[in-house]
Amino acid sequence: MVVRIWHGWTTAANADAYERLLQEEIFPGIAAKEVAGYREIQLLRRTLETGEVEFITIMWFESLDAVKTFAGEDYERAYVPAKAQAVLARFDDRSQHYEVRDHRSYEGNGA
Repeated sequence: MVVRIWHGWTTAANADAYERLLQEEIFPGIAAKEVAGYREIQLLRRTLETGEVEFITIMWFESLDAVKTFAGEDYERAYVPAKAQAVLARFDDRSQHYEVRDHRSYEGNGA
């Protein structure tokens, strides 16, 4: 399993619009590509002391070959559609890829 991690930052004024764009257009568009080996995407958000809002996406793939199917041979190049670029203040040009060595789900014990 391989995860693809990317960071983008926006202003507080654009943060909700950017999140909606991700959830309503970009993420469904990625799923619609039906890339073999693509499993899921996660979205993280936090407001920084500077007032900027940071977003992190974590995409899960079965293999690096699946990442390349999604992103092309220059697979580290970030996938940032024009609509997203319009509301982001800045973003990573390159995504980072990590081999997942251990993945455990927490199951609460009711305590």
